[in-house]
Amino acid sequence: MSRIGILTSGGDSPGMNAAIRSIVRTAIYCGHEALGIYSGYQGLVDDEIRVLGLSSVADIIHRGGTILGTSRCPAFEKEEGRKKALKVLDYHGIDKVIVLGGDGSFKGALALAGEGVDVLGIPCTIDNDLGYTDYTIGFFTAVETITEAIGRIRDTSSSHERGHIIEVMGRTCGDLALYAGISGGAESILVPEEEFSLDRIVQKILRGKNRGKRHHIILLTEGLKDPYKLANEIQNQTDVETKVTILGYVQRGGSPNISDRIMATNLGAQGVLALEKGRGALAMGFKNNRAQVFNLEEALEVKKTFSKTLYQELEMVSI
Repeated sequence: MSRIGILTSGGDSPGMNAAIRSIVRTAIYCGHEALGIYSGYQGLVDDEIRVLGLSSVADIIHRGGTILGTSRCPAFEKEEGRKKALKVLDYHGIDKVIVLGGDGSFKGALALAGEGVDVLGIPCTIDNDLGYTDYTIGFFTAVETITEAIGRIRDTSSSHERGHIIEVMGRTCGDLALYAGISGGAESILVPEEEFSLDRIVQKILRGKNRGKRHHIILLTEGLKDPYKLANEIQNQTDVETKVTILGYVQRGGSPNISDRIMATNLGAQGVLALEKGRGALAMGFKNNRAQVFNLEEALEVKKTFSKTLYQELEMVSI
């Protein structure tokens, strides 16, 4: 029997609780014991650990956020902090750790693996910025949240004949803007993977205005350009009043959708089975429509690819 520690780290994402539920129930089904490590790596350093039973994960599959909590942990980045964490694991007899999070969380898991702990990463981030897996847990729910916001903003933009810039998360990955742009019918998206052209946006707005279009929705990936400066530039060149909405943390919250619940359950269960068979540093991923096991270090080295096909299709249908 193994004692499997579970922690959630970094930014939360919808579906984390569904994954925790799946891990705990699969572990118990297979004869293991599951222990929750609260507040991420900080909780590992501070010994915030409790046994998780079936009742601990009852009625959480639909809940957003993470019941285990999450935090940033500068202490774990130092050798002294990692040594303390290892002592805590040893004290509780935890021989395997499952980490739910993104690239930063996975790097922390690699550090544990370097000290001889068997670890497994499960990709949970709304950014969908991990290259080794097609999708990450929480991404599709965030896309739905953005899509709903687009619909609401379009209503008011049409009423006032305005343009609107909506800033979304994603950092260096434009997938949130791309997928939400397609599903929400945005006229333009600005992503780090594609060259930005103000003139192209201006011409598209003017063409729409000339044929009686009453709104223009632009999705902007955070950090790419100041949305308020961009709004002023567009307004000055088109004479179309242009407003800005920064969606912010609303994208991380809310009940996970069907896709994220299924993916989280799938990756959580298969993750426990993978840890039973393998040792060292592993990662679960969703590739070619099924759960697959990867070497964690190799997984982190895979560069994220952007779908130029989807981008071109969006450009074609948003004329």
